Amino acid sequence: MRRVPTFEQIVRAMQIKGNRVFDSTAGYNLNLVGIRAMDGRPDRFDDLLAVFHRRGAAWCGEIMACTTDPGLYWLNNPEHIDGTAILKPGQYRGAFRLGYHRGKYEALTQAGPLTVWRDNNRDDRMDTAGQPEHTGMFGINIHRAADHGESTVVGRWSAGCQVVANWWDFSVLIAMAKAGAHSHGNSFTYTLLEERDLGVV
Repeated sequence: MRRVPTFEQIVRAMQIKGNRVFDSTAGYNLNLVGIRAMDGRPDRFDDLLAVFHRRGAAWCGEIMACTTDPGLYWLNNPEHIDGTAILKPGQYRGAFRLGYHRGKYEALTQAGPLTVWRDNNRDDRMDTAGQPEHTGMFGINIHRAADHGESTVVGRWSAGCQVVANWWDFSVLIAMAKAGAHSHGNSFTYTLLEERDLGVV
């Protein structure tokens, strides 16, 4: 990811694509937006996750390093018979809720259908062109990497999940999600954009 966009640029990109933007000033009416790097390389936390809401006339929140891609280990060693999941860009309404990642710690867990491509050729590239699409419940969560510090290699942290690199960033995300759930209910929409959608390359 070459440049961190502004919240205004993210909102504009969402609007151009016809995505819902949550802009109520009541409580934490959160927008959760992943931004996939155009020239992303496997095993790098080179994508972004934006979590933000409107406060008066301004957008407030955080933008953090993440991966929206599976790690190299899972590209080479798919768990699923059809291949490793790669989340397709789009907006997924009410697709996540506060829960526990693998029963271990609080995270945003899949609560509604998502659409993925399946990469099954076991190489070091993330292949999406021409791959079949699958829609359903796959256990794709939004979670963190290590439980302290910041991870620099994706490795086994993601087999399709959206994974935050830094544990403190992730704790901020969860705190904001709890505030949002208190105000608006435990249901979160996730939007996955591509870097080129923002026109900031």
